[in-house]
Amino acid sequence: MKTPLTSDTEQINRIFMHRIIILGLLIFLGLSVLLLRYGYLQVYAHDKYKTQADNNRIKLISAPPSRGYIYDRNGILLADNQPVFTAMLSPDEVENPERTLSLLAPIFELTDTEITDILARLSKSKNDPVTIKIDLTDTQLAQFSERKPFFRGVTIQSKLTRAYPYDELFAHVIGYVGRINDKETKRIDKDRYAGTDLIGKIGIEDFYEDILLGQPGYQSVETDAHGNILRQLDTKPPIAGNDITLSLDYGLQTIAQQQLDGRRGAIVAIDPKNGDVLAFVSNPSYDPNPFISGISFRDYGDLREDIDQPLYNRALQGMYPPGSTIKPFEGLGGIHYGLRDWNTTIYDPGYFSLPGDSHRFRDWKRGGHGTVDLKKSIVMSVDTYYYKLAYEMGIQRLHDWMVRFGFGEETGIDLPNEKSGIMPSPKWKKETYDRSWLPGETISVSIGQGYFLATPLQIANATAMTANKGNHITPHLLKSSDGAAIVNVITKPDGKIEYNGKPSDWTRMHDAMESVIESGTGRGIYTSRYRIAGKTGTAQVKSIAQGKSYNKAALDKRHWDHAWFNGFAPVEDPQIALAILVENGGGGSAVAAPIGRALFDYWVLQRKNDPILPPTADELKAIKQQKAQAKAQRDAIRDREEALKEQAETAAETDPAAEAI
Repeated sequence: MKTPLTSDTEQINRIFMHRIIILGLLIFLGLSVLLLRYGYLQVYAHDKYKTQADNNRIKLISAPPSRGYIYDRNGILLADNQPVFTAMLSPDEVENPERTLSLLAPIFELTDTEITDILARLSKSKNDPVTIKIDLTDTQLAQFSERKPFFRGVTIQSKLTRAYPYDELFAHVIGYVGRINDKETKRIDKDRYAGTDLIGKIGIEDFYEDILLGQPGYQSVETDAHGNILRQLDTKPPIAGNDITLSLDYGLQTIAQQQLDGRRGAIVAIDPKNGDVLAFVSNPSYDPNPFISGISFRDYGDLREDIDQPLYNRALQGMYPPGSTIKPFEGLGGIHYGLRDWNTTIYDPGYFSLPGDSHRFRDWKRGGHGTVDLKKSIVMSVDTYYYKLAYEMGIQRLHDWMVRFGFGEETGIDLPNEKSGIMPSPKWKKETYDRSWLPGETISVSIGQGYFLATPLQIANATAMTANKGNHITPHLLKSSDGAAIVNVITKPDGKIEYNGKPSDWTRMHDAMESVIESGTGRGIYTSRYRIAGKTGTAQVKSIAQGKSYNKAALDKRHWDHAWFNGFAPVEDPQIALAILVENGGGGSAVAAPIGRALFDYWVLQRKNDPILPPTADELKAIKQQKAQAKAQRDAIRDREEALKEQAETAAETDPAAEAI
């Protein structure tokens, strides 16, 4: 017989065994789950998690290409690449970018607008580093180095950035690069711009962006848990952008800018043989270098508000009445349509009236020029000759002829944002103003006034095509390109102007334009050392009432006539054709023509034996320091003026009597 103690012991043993079995089952199940999970991770999901692990361990660092260099026709470097220190932020390593940027703001002198822009770029970044600040100063580098341990994910890298050694000299033609903005981000190929912060904004930098940029490469590196690079695994070197050589000549460009110093205007010089642009100047100009890293709002505001508009590209976009510069082209149109020949004469009493109309369109010479043939009309710039010619020709035929010289349309130069000017016609006026063409408007157009507007580039190009006897050219700046990208370069004329006259008419027009310099309106620039053909022009800015005379002294200077000169040299073998505009210069003969002579002298006489060369590196450094000091002085004066103004306004608010004082 079992005792109660024995019974209790057996009961306890059974319960214990049950618990052992249940616990064993639970352990078995747990181990089974672990084994299954382990198998899933190691076998089924192996590739997925291996990739994630590699992504944590291996980083792909973009290697941006070196941007192509830009040279002038003689190999002078116009757009350089210089290493600068750049602050970068890796979004995958920064928990609170907004706080990080606010702490970095006093170190890198970041404005609220810049911080907003950086945050916007971070939100669109796929863990790619984002630029915080380009071209750090020594002070900024030192301050950041002291605090670097507190800024995980922020690094300093050495990068190449653009530099324009000659500041404003080539600004309107080369343009500049700047930071990629939101609008550009949406249209660019992000893979092409991997690791690149800058993009061509205007000028040559913009037009040839695709070949200057190059192709990015990459570096594959292994990192530790803190993001430090342990070793390099793989690399694909970037392909540098094409170097390009422009047709511009440094010496001629320098002469052109010097001649326009202190004046508003433009100069374009072209090789008539092939369309090479030799000089391209718009004045006043500006320094493009501050735009690279981001120009301050204050400095940009100064440029925008400057009454002389230094950002305005007058050579490419300025549309002006061309005045008498068009008379050689128009005169050839009279021959083309059979309305004139070289022996046809008209009588000029000093005015012209439309049949049945008493209004007199006056010649510039009171009393007129008497009997005038085509050559004399060019030499003495006889307005009445062209009044009558245009009346006989009619506006439609005049329009159809002048567009053959490139008026009223873009020339096709390799620069963005070219203006087409206006070569008016009845259709143009109807579409623009919904009004019919009036006969008197044809008379105004005949002397380059009225609705007729042209750019200095168009006048230079038409002059070049006259110099080369009617061969059509497309003006261009690219002379050659060296690199991986294939580029088509223009080397010769691309057609012929359709003309019904004789080939000798072009030569006779050359002779007439040469007589302008020998004995006509341009005789002030005559030289016996070589032959110049030219045409002076004066374009009216403020209209003068019927019966009144032009009184320059009574007008505001900004209402003075524009001064024009166009021409080419040497006459027997034209090497350079040009157009010069001086805004409100007052007269082409006295103001613009001497500038043309200075450019011709350099190109024909001086260039080969005594070319103008750039300053040395030390001289250039000294020039830049002088400009920086002058700017600092101007800023200091303005700061004091603004402070005094603010004090006066504050005093006026607190003490009404101060305002009266």
